[in-house]
Amino acid sequence: MKFTLKDYQADAVRDALSNLKKARKRWHEDADKHAFSLTAVTGAGKTVMAAAAFEALLYSDDEYDFDADPGAVVIWFSDDPALNEQTRFRLLEASDRIRYTDLVVVENTFNRAKFEAKKIYFLNTQKLGKNSLLVRGFDEEELEKKMGGLFPETRPDMRSYTIWDTIRNTIEDPDLTLYLVLDEAHRGMGNPSKAVESAKSTIVQRLINGVSGVPGIPVVWGISATVERFKKAMEGAQKRITLPDVAVDSTKVQESGLIKDTIILDIPDEVGHFDTVLVRRATDKLKASTDAWAEYAKQQDDSHTVFPLMVLQVPNTPDPNEIGRALDTIYQQWPDLPSGSVAHVFGEHTTQQFGNRNVPYISPERVQESTWVRVLIAKDAISTGWDCPRAEVMVSFRAAVDRTHITQLLGRMVRSPLARRIPGNDRLNSVDCLLPKFDVKTVGEVVDALMKGDDTLPPPSGRVLINPVEMTPNPAALQAVWDKFEALPSHTRPQRGAKPAKRLTALAHELAADDILPSAGKLAHAEMHKVLDAAQQSYKIQIDAKRKAVMTVDGKTVVADMKGKSKSFDEFLEDADMAVIDDAYRRAARIFSPDISRTYVDALAYRMAAPDDADEFEEALVDARVAIAALGLVTEVQPYFDAEADKLAKAWLEKYSKAIKGLSHDRQESYRQIREMSKEPQDVDMVKPEAKFEPTKARMNDIEVAFPTYKSHLLCDEKGYYPADLNTWEVKVVETEMKREGFSFWYRNPQQPGQSSLGIAYLSGEQYGIVRPDFVFFATQADGTVVADIVDPHSLHLADALSKLRGLALYAKTHAKAYRRIESVAEAMGRLRVLDLTNENVRKSIGVAKDVTSLFAGGLAKDY
Repeated sequence: MKFTLKDYQADAVRDALSNLKKARKRWHEDADKHAFSLTAVTGAGKTVMAAAAFEALLYSDDEYDFDADPGAVVIWFSDDPALNEQTRFRLLEASDRIRYTDLVVVENTFNRAKFEAKKIYFLNTQKLGKNSLLVRGFDEEELEKKMGGLFPETRPDMRSYTIWDTIRNTIEDPDLTLYLVLDEAHRGMGNPSKAVESAKSTIVQRLINGVSGVPGIPVVWGISATVERFKKAMEGAQKRITLPDVAVDSTKVQESGLIKDTIILDIPDEVGHFDTVLVRRATDKLKASTDAWAEYAKQQDDSHTVFPLMVLQVPNTPDPNEIGRALDTIYQQWPDLPSGSVAHVFGEHTTQQFGNRNVPYISPERVQESTWVRVLIAKDAISTGWDCPRAEVMVSFRAAVDRTHITQLLGRMVRSPLARRIPGNDRLNSVDCLLPKFDVKTVGEVVDALMKGDDTLPPPSGRVLINPVEMTPNPAALQAVWDKFEALPSHTRPQRGAKPAKRLTALAHELAADDILPSAGKLAHAEMHKVLDAAQQSYKIQIDAKRKAVMTVDGKTVVADMKGKSKSFDEFLEDADMAVIDDAYRRAARIFSPDISRTYVDALAYRMAAPDDADEFEEALVDARVAIAALGLVTEVQPYFDAEADKLAKAWLEKYSKAIKGLSHDRQESYRQIREMSKEPQDVDMVKPEAKFEPTKARMNDIEVAFPTYKSHLLCDEKGYYPADLNTWEVKVVETEMKREGFSFWYRNPQQPGQSSLGIAYLSGEQYGIVRPDFVFFATQADGTVVADIVDPHSLHLADALSKLRGLALYAKTHAKAYRRIESVAEAMGRLRVLDLTNENVRKSIGVAKDVTSLFAGGLAKDY
């Protein structure tokens, strides 16, 4: 892969491959047909995950311990040829192993008896419609009507095979396995409750269940943000077994920074028409976003500048003059906007006149790359299937009843333009939606749809805010306070399939690329070669035994005595051939990483033989591969090897942390991802927030209520105040801490992921979660030093309350020097009680406790 997959992406690929492997095996052994789905929120990178799975399916993958299917044939199916083309481009963009010739668009001229192995074919609804050239002649009744019974075996258009013939022949070939991947699977199933199914639904059901002698496709993989319809259709599919669905945790997607953190909804204070006012406001937002991205690119010394886009969403039957007036308003508000910056994506693929302006058409999938387009006029054609990360502002002229169209379109605008979070800058991590024809109540319904999701839209895990106010760093906060803030250790979420050797080699690559540690790759390999040398000495007896196992193949021959009606077994022992040795080596290389194994084999061979003697050196290479294979079979070697690789990676990360901090955000992000490639929580520094949006009001029973505002927060508005909707516990905590001697500032820790949010890992069952303490308080001591305190009001009724408390206690044990106090507060016995997590006795009690309530009610807790 050209991209390094996020941990949730790698987990999803691993689970999908496990399903594909089971489905293939059961199909060829028992003719069982299978189906499963991959569900992930918009922006999670479903195509990248599919690319990684296809690489493994077609070419094998050591990372996932997956052997290729030599007879794999994939059909990628959607209802839009433009979507297929976009997917084909993305697969090539993401993969360094899938070739251009592996991806075949099925055109009307396609005519083959069978699909070819190790190819991915792109089909869409129109190609399988009854009027398509690909299917003409497949329906025998229709053929006889047209030809009057003459030449019934002759296909029209000189075609030997219809596409259905090709599908049938491929399925029936025992050397091939046909996989059907349904893109946007929820759109292919129709609504099972309706009697009349759409054309696509009918075609997809035929592919799944079979039709007119064509069997159903053996393996069906549905990919979508919401796959409830797909799952229901699979339940009703004919003789098809459903495998475990692969569901991506939306929280992990949000943590990754691939999707924007905040959706801001702007609405007028009164019901009515405010088109011009909000269009001017939207233009100001577009200009501000443009300036912010230009400044960020300049600050980071990055040649890649984001050019933000505004989407004007109009009704299905728009008034051209109204659109023209909106465009006039945009140009009046931003005179420097180039005249050719507007395009449309209407179904009419021709230039349209809006007022006195002629606006050209552009296909949706080309919008992202066409940076000259700064204003895009759309109806609802782009509400599904496409995405445009640089779309940061939307103005919708649709009526209030069209909230579904708005929520769907917002789902296409949530990708982060740089595929990462901009540290500390909420402005560049958000998308603005202005709704001039909506009132507050209807916008509330849009927010509900966004947060809860529906049949066509996934729930995001970020924030949706109505008319928020921007907060910036409090000018009264001295640099010493921010230095303390940025030094607080936050946790990464551990990764399930993390491999220390891969982490080390990835770190070495980045250190060398940034000229921080030249030849880091060679140094890393040399160190790990020493580790393997030491393992060969430490486990010599076990390795010698395993070496014999690699070099020989033992088995039994069955001898049947037909006369005496008996049978016996003769044991045999044969020398292993190269295929057996190569297989054993490849499996071991997955443990130590293919790169390190390869260079270690070379190193061993150079020690054993002179490279100028070709025969001797070739024999030495084989012997070295056997040595690696034997090492891999000794169970004690892997944990030792992994521990040493992890130790070296941690040492380098610590040693070069200052140099890494001096890099651009883009380069720092690479190292942040490497830190996260661990099975244990890793420490990362906090990032100072430069801009953050906060709501100032809440609506209760159709009445707007303003949030209370507080002084001395690290972020504030122009008047120095910070709005916060605090519950009674939180209010008491803030008031109590403000009265303590030396108090200077407080920080309400965001509950959303980000580098400005303090996260602490905790283990719940076998899965790690991240708890985010509510408050961090800062105080200045008599000697002028700044200290930090964590005070976390802790709810007791949640199922993971004890797990979170244990995570906080472990964090307190590890990072006691970073804080003056780390306290958990909860209500017990009718009053607030506090546990001092810096106290060793308290931590021990938390470790053996059966429930949380007894801890706060016991003698180790004190009244707060």
